[in-house]
Amino acid sequence: MGILKKNPFGHILFLKKMLIRYLGFVSHRRYRGFNELKIEGSNIIKNLPDENVLFVSNHQTYFADVVAMFHVFNASLSGRIDNIKNVGYLWNPKLNIYYVAAKETMKSGILPRILAYAGSVSIERTWRESGKDVKRQVKFSDISSIGKALEDGWVITFPQGTTKPFRPMRKGTAFIIKKYKPVVVPIVIDGFRRSFDKKGLMIKKKGILQSMVIKDPLKIDYENESVDSILKKIEFAIEQHSSFLKVLSPEEIKEQEELNKKREW
Repeated sequence: MGILKKNPFGHILFLKKMLIRYLGFVSHRRYRGFNELKIEGSNIIKNLPDENVLFVSNHQTYFADVVAMFHVFNASLSGRIDNIKNVGYLWNPKLNIYYVAAKETMKSGILPRILAYAGSVSIERTWRESGKDVKRQVKFSDISSIGKALEDGWVITFPQGTTKPFRPMRKGTAFIIKKYKPVVVPIVIDGFRRSFDKKGLMIKKKGILQSMVIKDPLKIDYENESVDSILKKIEFAIEQHSSFLKVLSPEEIKEQEELNKKREW
């Protein structure tokens, strides 16, 4: 790899590698030390193609979820199945992993800007900005950016577009799936909301068992399946359908009921 070689977004790969190594080293104890991360299904990672893979997941913090996935993906590719022991797996990390994030979030400070260089595909949210509800058209340039990332490698996205549970799936995810026909891998996470603050930068509580379950790729008929059908499959796969409410704690159920009163499904 030439020292100045760049990815399709103009990021110098050598700098990105150094950044991922450093961030991985300083964050490792957040998932194996202060707290523990229980992993299931990471053997699936090793059998995926090198590009055009879309990971869909529920979302609990802005950054801790994504960082954990970088750890798990690279650990699996290095032969560590369902564990992230020995952070040496980040010595030669996979450099074509991207994640979809709100542009305003990634410009909210120095650390988010650094994290953006590690692999963010920043887009403008069509439904919310600066804490207020908005309605705007999807930018075709944002869709093209996600497509460019898929053509180069793997993309992590959170189809609900929020860290609050059981929100509706955003249709843009299904449009991207139909357009670019990626392998779609569902991931279910838990425990991050209890162990980190909303941004996922500060440890809120220690001794929390976090979990990440990686499931088999979804079977999708890209040509004939409807957008609603694809979203429904994702909703069940990442366990964000209303039927999963019964597995929440009483406090989480109360929080969800309050959210439901404030919005329309």
